[in-house]
Amino acid sequence: MANKLSDKRGRKDRFHRQARSEGYVARAVYKLKTIDEKTGLLKQGNNVLDLGCCPGSWLQYADKQVGPSGHIVGIDRDEPSGAPGRARIIIGDVFEISAEALLAELPHFDVVLSDMAPDTTGIRSLDQDRSEALFEHAYFLATETLCMGGHFAAKLFQGRDFQNLQKMCRERFERVKPMKPESSRKKSIEQYIVCLGFKG
Repeated sequence: MANKLSDKRGRKDRFHRQARSEGYVARAVYKLKTIDEKTGLLKQGNNVLDLGCCPGSWLQYADKQVGPSGHIVGIDRDEPSGAPGRARIIIGDVFEISAEALLAELPHFDVVLSDMAPDTTGIRSLDQDRSEALFEHAYFLATETLCMGGHFAAKLFQGRDFQNLQKMCRERFERVKPMKPESSRKKSIEQYIVCLGFKG
């Protein structure tokens, strides 16, 4: 359940074509790019964790933004095809790994990202519940691994607990902002909750 939702629709839309021309493995990169441009999420020298990192476009973008002095760690059940060579990739389930194992030799992460989505069933309420469970676990890992002032951005299928989850985030972060990037499909119920300024 910890992997990203496979994208089989609209393979030839403009974001797909742009991703191919710019060397990214998936159109999802433009969701992160929009979030970053609007919030200043990623900076040179950051340590970044990408939860549910397949196929790797978020890793590719983060790697460019943090530069050679930053560090990139990704975890997924499958090997990401687009992972930068210097990224540390963990093959496994996010529900079965500790914060200590994610950090390894790093003191903390400056940014935790999650584009995780559940294996969908077609039952909207069930898919929303599973997405919320993924979001809550990503939030837990973020609060266990972020430095003071760090940032967290994660995907969520908007459901009945959407407001409550934002309230939860506001307890630990200075600013919380829901966003739906242009590259998200219009009919999609996905939202991204961007949390800035971890209070510790």
